[in-house]
Formats: sequence, structure tokens, C-alpha cells
Amino acid sequence: MDKRILATAVVLLVLSLLSLGEGARILGLVPLGQSHNIMGVAYMKTLAAAGHDVTVLTPTAQKNPPKNYREILLTGMLESQAKNEQNLFKFKGSGPVSAGIMMMFLYKLFPEEICKFVLEHPNVIKLLESGEKFDLVLAESFVAESLYGFAQHFNAPLITYSAFGNCMWTNDLVGTPAPSSHVAHFSLTLTDRMTYWERMFNSAWTLLDRAYYSLFYLPEQKKLYEATFPNPQLSFDQQMKNVSLVFLNQHFSISSPRPMATNMIEVGGVHIDDPKPLPKDLQTYIDEAKDGVIYFCMGSNLKSKDMPVEKRDAFLKAFSKLKQRVLWKFEDDTIPNQPPNLKIQSWMPQNDILAHPNVKVFITHGGLLGSTESIFHGKPMIGIPIFGDQMMNVQKAVQAGYSVFLDYDDISEQTVSAAINEVLNNPAYTQKVQQISQRFRDKPMTPRQTVTYWVDYVLRHHGAPHLKSPAVDLSFWQYHSLDVLATFLAIFIVILVLEVMIVKAILRKIFRKKSKADSKKKRS
Repeated sequence: MDKRILATAVVLLVLSLLSLGEGARILGLVPLGQSHNIMGVAYMKTLAAAGHDVTVLTPTAQKNPPKNYREILLTGMLESQAKNEQNLFKFKGSGPVSAGIMMMFLYKLFPEEICKFVLEHPNVIKLLESGEKFDLVLAESFVAESLYGFAQHFNAPLITYSAFGNCMWTNDLVGTPAPSSHVAHFSLTLTDRMTYWERMFNSAWTLLDRAYYSLFYLPEQKKLYEATFPNPQLSFDQQMKNVSLVFLNQHFSISSPRPMATNMIEVGGVHIDDPKPLPKDLQTYIDEAKDGVIYFCMGSNLKSKDMPVEKRDAFLKAFSKLKQRVLWKFEDDTIPNQPPNLKIQSWMPQNDILAHPNVKVFITHGGLLGSTESIFHGKPMIGIPIFGDQMMNVQKAVQAGYSVFLDYDDISEQTVSAAINEVLNNPAYTQKVQQISQRFRDKPMTPRQTVTYWVDYVLRHHGAPHLKSPAVDLSFWQYHSLDVLATFLAIFIVILVLEVMIVKAILRKIFRKKSKADSKKKRS
């Protein structure tokens, strides 16, 4: 029996080594910096670790890339974006005006400043003209549809990934249904349980977004696509319908259970590494915090240093009254009136900090990457959402019972202290997030194993066209059977009109007979 087990192990080892030697050549499009880059690089490193030969288009070089991990740098991109860097706190809002400004910002910025920059970059042109072969293309699905043209150019299957959950940009690629009755638009402060008026507003906003996306935004992406790939194997519209798989940075345990196409796969947490030792100063600071630590980070796009002075001072005053120590990701070297229990740094290893048992609370903007890390490590949160899906993420966390909402507009020493004391002194928040953490971790495969399996599946089955839903070939009107409903309505109207005409004819006949009878009576 032992010999059989040993033989099986040897066979598996040989097969794994063979698979490493026969790894596919994969092109990864990771054009954005900061949090989006973290997510894209996590996919590519996962595939490199699985034995694939990966090439990554990225503006950010990795310090210690794997051996089979090649980078084609989008030099100048981060500098170009920095020129247009804005104080993103001004986008704060939850109503239609704020959501509309944010959506217009995305729809105008990406075709003109992101996609155009990538497609016209000398290193990209060199790659397109190189004659290289790739077996698969992996691209982020974040208002960058013109970049999908790399797949048809290299005659390779296309897999996309989303740095947050599913939305119209991902759903349409694979035909995933998203009824506005319980699927909230990601830019709104709504959850999966809506009132009548919320459902009405969500439906109207979703339709408005779709109309602008289809009529104004996509034509701009199509122009870029056709300018870069003048004689494509697949047209822009055909490539949009030729996506093998979509990966989502979500999981039903912390988002919302909903129907999804077979080739839409949840891999929430794929970016989470095993905790690494902290830098010595941070390790000592947290280890020696006998009353615990509060970690405060507004993400990579929002800069705490851009906060108005009165809001910054509100946090400082509230922190000064705590017995806990505070870590604040703050982008300046110094901060006026810094209390002795506060340590600031421009960058901190967030996942490793949240994994430390002495960290008690995470103050966050509600970005999905940080929120997922906090849930994974069982840390309750205080959410200060500013824009995008942050609003929805924080509302879901509050509804689930592991977060407190702190409105940015109402920040004061009193509101900050109240939020911190509520989470620190009420064990229900920690108990709830640890319960959800157990659910989130309870999976048949890790997120990275899931990514590896499904990428290999698409490669083994030459793009896996059998996973494709027939829904992607239907127009908006056909998908929602609006043409059928229109036919039924037309038939109903015709029948109704005929019935009215028949009734009128019968009534006229009756009145004529009655009129004749009355006339005879009068004459007699």
C-alpha cells in the first residue's frame, strides 16, 4: 500500500513538473497604478507561480519579480496621471449628482488619458509589431474595452478581471443577469434590499448609465480599437462578445448571492498574501501596544494629507484621548499637533498590519481590497466612504453588523470618538466580522488555486467556447424580451381596439332598433 502511495506521489510530481515545463505564454494588461495594479499583479504572479510564462504591461516595476515574469513598462504613465491628480475628497457624495460626476470622470478620463496612452506607447507598439505569440490575454475590465483588442491581435482567448464586484462592464461580457430590483448600481449607496423608491431610483440610474455607456462611451473606445487594430480578426463588437471568462474580486459571503453566468468566477481575496514579518519599527510599535492598535488608511488614491485641516484635527484630538495606539497612513513626513500615541507613515504593509492580533479596529474609506483584507483577518471597521463602490461596500458592512458608518461631511472630534468607542466597546462588531471571516475562508479552493484552475481550463479547451452564454449574442431589447413584450402589447391593443369597435357597432345597432321602435310608437 505504501509503495502505491509513493508511486502515485511520484507520478503527480512528474506531471506537475511537466506542466511547469509546458506553461502557457500569457499577456497581462495591468495599465493602472495603485490598488488596481495590486490586483492585476496578484493574478499575474499567481499564474507565474503556476508555471506559466507571463508578460505584464504595467506602469509599475516589481522589486522581486518571479523568474518567468517579464515586464513591459508603460514609462511615463504614472507621471502623466500625477499631472492630473486631484483632491478626490471633493468627489464625496451619495446622491445622483455626485455619482454622475464620478461616472463622467471615468467615462471621459479612460478613453482619452489611459487607453490612448497605452495604445500609443512606444513599448506597446513594439510589442504589437514583434510577431510574438501568446496563448492567452488577461485584461482588467475597468472602462478599458479598446485594450481587449490585444486578444484578437495575438489570436488568443481573452479573460478579464474586475478589481471590484460585477457591474454592467463585466455582466455584459458573459451575459450575467443583473435585475435592478436587487442588484444595486455600484456608484449608489444602496444594498441588495431596497425600498420601492430605492428600486425605482436604482432602475432609472442603471438605465441612464447604460444609455450613456452605449451611445457615447463605447463609440469612443471603438474608435481607439479601430485606430490601433485597423485590420482586426475580430471587430470591436465581435471581441466584446468573445470573452472566455470573467474573474470577480468578490465572494457571496461578503457581497450578495446572485445569479451569474457559468464563466463568471468569484475569486475575492486573490490579492491577499500570507502575513509577512513587519518592519522592525512597526512590529515593536504594535507588539508593545498593551491596549491594542487602531489602523487608519484611506487607500492609495485618497490622500489623508488632502483632508481639510479641521477634519484632520478632529481625528488628532479624538486619537489623543485614546489609550490605544494609532497607525495612520499619512502622506506627509510630519503632522502638526501629533499626539504621542499616533505613528504616521506614507506607506504601510496593510495586510500584514491587519493580520496582527493587537490590531482592534480598521478605519477605512471602504475600498474593496482593504475591506476584504479586514474581513479575512477578522477586524471590525469604521467606514468613511467618499466615492465609487465605497458607498455600497460600507453600507453592506453596516447592514451586516461589522462596521460603523462615519459620514465624511459630519466629521468632528465628537463623531470620530463616538464611532471608535462604539466599535471598541461593543464586542458584537468583532464577533460578527469573525463569523463572516470564517464563511469567507470556507472554500473548496483558495482564490489563487481557483484562478489557476480556470485559466488552465480555458487553455486546455482552447478558449472554452462551450461556456459562452447565448445571452451575449442578444441585443438589449432581445435580452429583456422587450420586442416580445412590445408584440404582446400591440396584440393586446389591436384586440382592445377591435373589441371597442365591435361593442360600438353593437350599441349603435341596438340604439338604432330602439330609435325605430320609439318612432313607430310615436306615429301610432
